[in-house]
Amino acid sequence: MDLTWLEDFLALAEHKTFARAAETRHVTQPAFSRRIQSLEEWMGTRLFVRSPQGTSLTPAGAFLRAHAEDLTRNIYRLRQETLEVAGREASVISIAATHALSFVFFPDWIRSHPQFGTLGPLNLISDTMEACEQIMARGDAEFMLCHFHRDAMPRLEASQFTSVVVGSDVLLPLCAPLEDGTPQWPLPGDPSSPSRLLSYRPQSGLGRIVAAVLEKNWPTLSLQKTLTAQLAATLLTMARQGEGIAWLPQTLAHDDIVASRLVDPGHGNYSIEVEIRLIRPLRRQGPTAEAFWKSIAGGVNALEKSSPT
Repeated sequence: MDLTWLEDFLALAEHKTFARAAETRHVTQPAFSRRIQSLEEWMGTRLFVRSPQGTSLTPAGAFLRAHAEDLTRNIYRLRQETLEVAGREASVISIAATHALSFVFFPDWIRSHPQFGTLGPLNLISDTMEACEQIMARGDAEFMLCHFHRDAMPRLEASQFTSVVVGSDVLLPLCAPLEDGTPQWPLPGDPSSPSRLLSYRPQSGLGRIVAAVLEKNWPTLSLQKTLTAQLAATLLTMARQGEGIAWLPQTLAHDDIVASRLVDPGHGNYSIEVEIRLIRPLRRQGPTAEAFWKSIAGGVNALEKSSPT
């Protein structure tokens, strides 16, 4: 039995297609299929029903899924706690942060921590929202820093995690201006000639938020998706070059807005207010991580023990 097989199983149970699950696991589809087959052979029964439309769990697969997530999390936690007993990594704080927050928010935020000089080793893991969620679910980091919106909650078990608000941001629709300063790509747009949309890949937390809010609040905007990228920095560059509209964090685009290289074609009508949250497991962590959490919670006056999911 290989622990990787269980992680593959959970990915396929969530995404329901081998292609999508293999992509999230960063392996080729044939290799991913062989690992699922190996798990089924080890279990002695089929776990998925295959069809041209995707996969669904068999009753045995549904039973395994109910226990596999806790099992994998507990195994990774056991490894971490064993290392701490051995005196290794006990004082290192690992923070998984989305790319956008790693670039702009994290450096100033962590330096403003009153005990920054005495925190000890910090391990910043910068990745997509989806990857950060997997890191937290496995117990490979003590904390996760991410953008948060009620319409697109983090995909973490509600009973296992809590969070505190550590900042705020606004996602603004931005595009390059014409020579007279008016937006090159207007909003709400013309159905006969939709404005070009620069969008995020599905693994992006910002992409989830933008997609959810557009669908819920402004479904009639005339937009045509023309480019998809993983990083907000990439979309910022493309927007600056006149390729379309991108919903970008104000913190990231501040200099371009001030210099009028980017303008809001919606004139403030389509902005999305978001929180920046620090998420942690509810279970007790090492002394260094607990002290860090206590200082952060105290710095914002109140610990918001609401589910991140």
